Amino acid sequence: MPMTRTPKTVMVTGVGAIIGYGVIRALRQCGTPVRIIGLDIFSDAVGQHWCDAFRQAPLTSHPEYLPFIHDMVRAFQVDLIIPGIEQDVSFWANHVSEMADMNAQVVLNPPELITLADDKWITHQALVQKQFATIPTVIEGTFESLSQQWGVPFLIKPRRSYASKGIERVFSEADFNYWHQRLGDNFMAQQRVGSDEDEYTCAVFGDGQGRMLAHICFRRTLSGEGSTAKAEVVFNTDLTERLIQLTQAFQPQGPCNFQFRKHQGEFLLLEINPRISSSTSLRTLFGYNEAQLCLDFYLHQREIFQPAVQAGKAVRYIEDVLLA
Repeated sequence: MPMTRTPKTVMVTGVGAIIGYGVIRALRQCGTPVRIIGLDIFSDAVGQHWCDAFRQAPLTSHPEYLPFIHDMVRAFQVDLIIPGIEQDVSFWANHVSEMADMNAQVVLNPPELITLADDKWITHQALVQKQFATIPTVIEGTFESLSQQWGVPFLIKPRRSYASKGIERVFSEADFNYWHQRLGDNFMAQQRVGSDEDEYTCAVFGDGQGRMLAHICFRRTLSGEGSTAKAEVVFNTDLTERLIQLTQAFQPQGPCNFQFRKHQGEFLLLEINPRISSSTSLRTLFGYNEAQLCLDFYLHQREIFQPAVQAGKAVRYIEDVLLA
């Protein structure tokens, strides 16, 4: 009789948030069955309803967080960990040696890329240094000087934020002075380029050596929460070439997300998210299953090939789940 293989165990963090439960849904559509352990700081996290087991976790910043993760890995014999929140990615990048002690693979980009992407000003400087076309960006200046250069409105952004949080359009000196004072050393100003109809989010899967193994691109419409509300698959050779160049320059390993605005015919990078992004469930609909790619790359050491991505559009909607 053929031997029955024990399913691999995958632990997903932040299963109450859009990335976490998107990863769970993608895992359920993988060709090989897996056992899913979900973690979240909230006891009523919706993603637990699609997991095989769930545990409430301490805050990532809590001193007991790392011991808790070690305990979960041992208790459930976890094979692979997929972070579903940005805080976990940043934390684990700063605790690589402690994470290496565990008998589990972690879907984690190189710490230097995570550190670079955590600060949009540092990202901008790296793009300039690597001679990419960039969006005009500064961390100092006056409303008068910037409005003369860029016109109004221009943008104020926190250097360290995610999901388009905290972005403000500035029309007046009063607005500018308020946000400059409020943000302090987190302040960054940027020219407004392109239009809301020309925003793109692209996923790549890198080999860690500068080679792009797979990718998918959406033209997107943002929701009020900063995640993708509507998506249309795009096949654009210029955009693909830019992804190849960025992958060569920044050498992501595993899943990484690049966001762009198209301005005067050129794709300008908005930010790098070196992780699975909130669009992962949408990508799965079109045949690009990042969870499957992670299983193949990290657990099975299989060669990654470009999936057959379907053309089309998708829209997100609110769904209700009855809590037990």
